[in-house]
Amino acid sequence: MTGYEMFWPMVAHAVLVFILYALLGWRRRVLVKADRIQPAQFRENHAANEPAESLVVRNSIANQFEIPLLFHVCCIVLYTTQADNLPAVILAWIFVVTRYAHAYVHVTSNNLRYRSPLFALGFAALVCMWGWLGIWLAFS
Repeated sequence: MTGYEMFWPMVAHAVLVFILYALLGWRRRVLVKADRIQPAQFRENHAANEPAESLVVRNSIANQFEIPLLFHVCCIVLYTTQADNLPAVILAWIFVVTRYAHAYVHVTSNNLRYRSPLFALGFAALVCMWGWLGIWLAFS
């Protein structure tokens, strides 16, 4: 390992956030052009006034700043404590891949039958990352 592998999943997650922001802008632009909403309505940022097509994207963006915050912190601490071995990097990639899949389902069908297991798998990967960090700190 070169020493920077733990940062690539973090970069990949940031790219997901940028993609979602681009999708939000595109969907809002389409809604404004279709005269389904006025641009001024976005100024107040009230979810009650926002059409479902853009609201689900906005909610998906919000999701990227909840549990993933713990992911980014864990990655940085794993790196600084030199606990970023291959299993930790694999778990980080599992987390990020599940975030991509979760976001895709969220902004398309929003079917909880698929979304919930994807969230659970990513959550489990993150718990394992923190568990590994705890073991590393306790026994190093």
